[in-house]
Amino acid sequence: MEHKHKQAGLTDEAVVGMYETMLLTRRLDERMWLLNRSGKIPFVVSGQGQEAAQIGAAFALNREQDYILPYYRDFGVVLAFGMTVKDLMLAAFAKAEDPNSGGRQMPGHFGQKKNRIVTGSSPVTTQVPHAVGIALAAKMDQKPIVSLVTFGEGSSNQGDFHEGANFAGVHKLPVLFMCENNQYAISVPYDKQVASPRVSDRAAGYGMPGYTIDGNDPIAVYQCVKEAADRARRGEGPSLIETLTYRLTPHTSDDDDRSYRAAEEVSGAKEQDPLISFRSYVKEAGLLTDEREEELEKEIAAMINEATEYAEQAPYASPESALHFVYAESEQGAGE
Repeated sequence: MEHKHKQAGLTDEAVVGMYETMLLTRRLDERMWLLNRSGKIPFVVSGQGQEAAQIGAAFALNREQDYILPYYRDFGVVLAFGMTVKDLMLAAFAKAEDPNSGGRQMPGHFGQKKNRIVTGSSPVTTQVPHAVGIALAAKMDQKPIVSLVTFGEGSSNQGDFHEGANFAGVHKLPVLFMCENNQYAISVPYDKQVASPRVSDRAAGYGMPGYTIDGNDPIAVYQCVKEAADRARRGEGPSLIETLTYRLTPHTSDDDDRSYRAAEEVSGAKEQDPLISFRSYVKEAGLLTDEREEELEKEIAAMINEATEYAEQAPYASPESALHFVYAESEQGAGE
């Protein structure tokens, strides 16, 4: 019988690449928690449990031309689009070489022009209308570009989401709205946020198709996002894709999730961990041996160790640079 990834149009190499990126994403995230708990970095916004949705979606796009507008948990999306472990460590340590903001913004505010990662902002959901604007420009320029914007289900209740989705639906723009529904908007559970059973139910109001899929299955996410991207490139407009996931960690490193969800709920969710289930799939498909997995873990650990050491030693931005890009600068001072 043909394996599921073949049915989805994925090569063996692509599936192995997806697993390797998922594993790298998880190990990097885990290291950042350790660095935070040891007092070396100030803040972590984790994506543990959401890697399958992130990487399935990223692999479904054209990573040489499409634009992504990720939200703060999307380590997997940005790594798949070309950010490096070193880039992300420099951001975590808030160093001058941080490609996102030169150490000016908190971690998770991803932005890198060369990889078409559009910078995010601290107020949630502002990335949605920006993604719609990029899709409008692509349509006006008649370029086969798709923009993907990700956000949590809490963000789907913000005005930015509704305005962006409505505009995209009216103008049939090539933008994909992907909600990573991890069940909690900080401490607020889904049933206290949204009256409809699914976030995807909202798609009908904006004249676009809506899908709710298993966010723990990267192949299912790949297939759904790929089909939606193909439709968008054909001029058939946007899609709303809801990936059902679970946030395995607290909201951030400053949050104590024990105050709003039971330990049994979290441990039950860990049994559905997408990294474990996808590892089993890749092994059963004969694409990963125990020996190769052991090697991979060592390679990833070495990469993360090197990036951590580099970022820790890297210089901070000079205090004077805090004034750059704030006030108009004289020509004499512009190059300093």
